[in-house]
Amino acid sequence: MCQDRPVDPIEIETTESGGYSLWLEAGTTDVDDVIRELGHEPNGYFWEGVAELLVASEAASLGGRFSSDPEAGAFCAYSDDRAALEDLAARLRKVATEETRVRQLVDLATATGFEFDD
Repeated sequence: MCQDRPVDPIEIETTESGGYSLWLEAGTTDVDDVIRELGHEPNGYFWEGVAELLVASEAASLGGRFSSDPEAGAFCAYSDDRAALEDLAARLRKVATEETRVRQLVDLATATGFEFDD
């Protein structure tokens, strides 16, 4: 078993309908404690807010290319466009693994009046 290999918090799979789903299991990321420290809950609704903020602030080309379906234990996004979900996954992965990045986004949310629904 490779114990030094980081566990990827995000998976993309093909759905039965032929589309794709992105799955982020909430509460399993490297930055969960930082999210709590910043006054938020690391649940699926928080991660939906992260996705919305990423699209609004730096990935406008992803706007309208996926739909979100959060729940307490996970963030899920659906699309027929795998490339859109791959792009979103790369952006989410950076937030989910880098303390500095999650702090930057929460600071941006505060500065712009964006509210996480966590």
